[in-house]
Amino acid sequence: MSLYKRGKIYWIKFVTPKGETIRRSTGTSEKTLAQEYHDQLKAEYWRVSRLKVKPKRSWQDAVERWLIEVKDKASIDTDIMHLRYLDTFLGNKMLSDINADILNEISFARQKDGVSNSTINRAFEIIRAILRKARDEWEWIDCIPKIKLLSVKQKRIRWITVEEAQRLVNASPSHQKALIRFSLATGLRMSNVTQLEWSQVDLNRRIAWIHPDQAKARKAIAVPLNTDAMEVLTEAKGKHERYVFTFSGKPIKEANTKAFKKALTKADIADFRWHDLRHTWASWHAQNGTPLYVLKELGGWESMEMVQRYAHLASEHTASYANNVELYNESGTKKAQSHVVPFRSKTQRAC
Repeated sequence: MSLYKRGKIYWIKFVTPKGETIRRSTGTSEKTLAQEYHDQLKAEYWRVSRLKVKPKRSWQDAVERWLIEVKDKASIDTDIMHLRYLDTFLGNKMLSDINADILNEISFARQKDGVSNSTINRAFEIIRAILRKARDEWEWIDCIPKIKLLSVKQKRIRWITVEEAQRLVNASPSHQKALIRFSLATGLRMSNVTQLEWSQVDLNRRIAWIHPDQAKARKAIAVPLNTDAMEVLTEAKGKHERYVFTFSGKPIKEANTKAFKKALTKADIADFRWHDLRHTWASWHAQNGTPLYVLKELGGWESMEMVQRYAHLASEHTASYANNVELYNESGTKKAQSHVVPFRSKTQRAC
């Protein structure tokens, strides 16, 4: 059957002149449109085979190849989620047909659904990456539309004080106390904590490590263990042969649970996510004078741009310059201004 349904969406199936079987979603529930797409695509394969013209490539062709090439990407699961939604708009499109109007249609539809600008931008970044590959590396198309990202309001970094952190630990069940304490001591992401194995820990050297395939930036992370982290690991030693953090004898797969949210309420901490434990760790480091380039290595960030989010919390290196514009001295009297040399332009100095 050349045209059939999967759920509400029509799919097509046909054999090309070269004997290749094509199965593809039409992206529509309307039979007339689906048949039109089938006929156009089948005719295109015939033209390529018989007339030797350069083939037109579809969005689905590009997605399939792109997914193969980036299969080891850390965020591949999230990318696939976005691509499934995009299939509604682009599933039956040729690459050469993707233009600004279609992209605007996607943007308006997502905004209407209440999706945040940052989430929309993430989908557009994937579209842009695929189209650039198709143009620059695969040479499937000659040009691509300009993809303009939406403006995103920068939110403040959410972190808690030491006193609030202690309240959170005290309000949590024992297995989560260990997770929270270790996260605050190391700054590791949730999955790196919950999946930590004893083979990744050296208590004698006071160090742990995250393998490249476990890290978001796909780069190994050395994790120095401070006193708090060592206490947590010492308490956990012997509870499980393989995994460090367990509950009822089984490894913990998820930490951002109802128990965590209940503990937040009990500790009177609002607007706080599990990932904010990492923000808290980084904020404490910045406030206590850890250089940002060191913080970058400790946190396993790929670029300094990510670490700059905490720069405003580390003002010690600029504090000595604050007195350069002081108007009054400690006694409250006005300071002498004789040492101040006003700036003059070249024109002013020549007059």
